[in-house]
Amino acid sequence: MPDVSAVQSEAISAIQSATTLTDLKSVEAKYLGKAGVIGGLMKELGTIPGPERPAFGKAVNEARGAVQSALDARAAELKVGEQAARFAAEELDITLPARRSPGGREHILQQTFNRIKSVFAGLGFEYLEGPELEDFKYNFSALNYPPDHPAMDEQDTFYVDDQRVLRTQCTALQSRVFQTRQPPLRVFTIGRTFRNEAVDRTHGHTFHQVDVFMVDEGVNMAHLKGTLQAFAQAMFGGEVKVRFRPDFFPFVEPGVDYAISSSKLFDGRWVELGGAGLIHPNILESHGIDTDRYSGFAFGLGIERIPMMAYGVDDLRHFMENDLRFLEQFA
Repeated sequence: MPDVSAVQSEAISAIQSATTLTDLKSVEAKYLGKAGVIGGLMKELGTIPGPERPAFGKAVNEARGAVQSALDARAAELKVGEQAARFAAEELDITLPARRSPGGREHILQQTFNRIKSVFAGLGFEYLEGPELEDFKYNFSALNYPPDHPAMDEQDTFYVDDQRVLRTQCTALQSRVFQTRQPPLRVFTIGRTFRNEAVDRTHGHTFHQVDVFMVDEGVNMAHLKGTLQAFAQAMFGGEVKVRFRPDFFPFVEPGVDYAISSSKLFDGRWVELGGAGLIHPNILESHGIDTDRYSGFAFGLGIERIPMMAYGVDDLRHFMENDLRFLEQFA
């Protein structure tokens, strides 16, 4: 009959001699695995005389339990040791100076937004926001657009349904404000706008606008030009000049396009920035604002034009392509 106690002693000795968890796994496989030594003892059960089988089977099971207990105890010891060794190898010297982590940078358009907000807040204007998915009436009807105006056509405007559009201009905020507030008002907004246009280096279907309006007693074109002059000088330098030329927009009367000139920009040539004018009396009266007492101005411009002019960027698509080689220039 096989000597079970000798196998048990041999297994426990091998367990105690194991110095790593890997070695211990090999010992476990050798003695307790499916083809292990102790499992092989049970296969000998059929060769044992009948009266001795119960005692033999009991001895094999007790040996299996003893070996398993020894394995568990040794595994716990080795885990503690290996964990301590790993901690020692990975120990950090917290007294060493830290490496400076690379910091993120604000996008050049966000930098421009911040400058614009700073300028108009300094001039006493309040910043408000409107929805990008805008009601048709706020985007067109409330701004004195005639029913047959070409800007309402689908080739110019993105319609979501019959009543809603992706706003084509931030001026859409104007009537929302007039519905809930009465003059005096000084408001500006910055946001994305959308036009159904072919994309090239100077046109895009998605771009950003700043829109500004003011309503108070005695507001006239001089207030408009003075505000634009202050804004242009803050953005492009103190020597910038502003020029008005007559133009037509449904929501202002009279309307002008305004341009700036500076010896530091485009060799002093006049460069158009946007449209402006006095808010059309029809808009004010439709919201119950007394036009005999109050008047107002409004103007807007594409924000991408500002960094394009300031830094000589020749393609507005660069602003939205997320090319780090381009964006890192404006850190």
